[in-house]
Amino acid sequence: MNSFTQKNLILVIIILFLTQLISNISYTVEPNEILKNPKHELRARNISKNIRCMVCQNQSIDESNATLAKDLRILIRKKIKEGNKDEEIYTFLTDRYGDFILLKPPLNSKTVLLWFLPIIFFILGIYILFYHDKKSE
Repeated sequence: MNSFTQKNLILVIIILFLTQLISNISYTVEPNEILKNPKHELRARNISKNIRCMVCQNQSIDESNATLAKDLRILIRKKIKEGNKDEEIYTFLTDRYGDFILLKPPLNSKTVLLWFLPIIFFILGIYILFYHDKKSE
């Protein structure tokens, strides 16, 4: 590959990466959902960023345009208007949907495998690589 095509390829990759990055920055909160009190709206957005969309599962409800995500955003704003604290809102949602609704679930007996299996598999993978490498010599 000559240097001209390498430069073009690198440029195309950078453009695709930036396009993907920019396209992921989308806010799906509709204007009629936004609270008039800026402090309440900031609280609602912060909570929404930590709640998993049960339809999309890899997005927060703040990023998702699913109907359930919209309903949860409206519910959170309603709870804030009623004077509920953030912890009360999180408790309400986890009681209703379980710890899975949190993008960062707490470390407890139900989620211990979720937190530690990746580390165990990583250590096991490194062990297998070194053991296999020594075995082939």
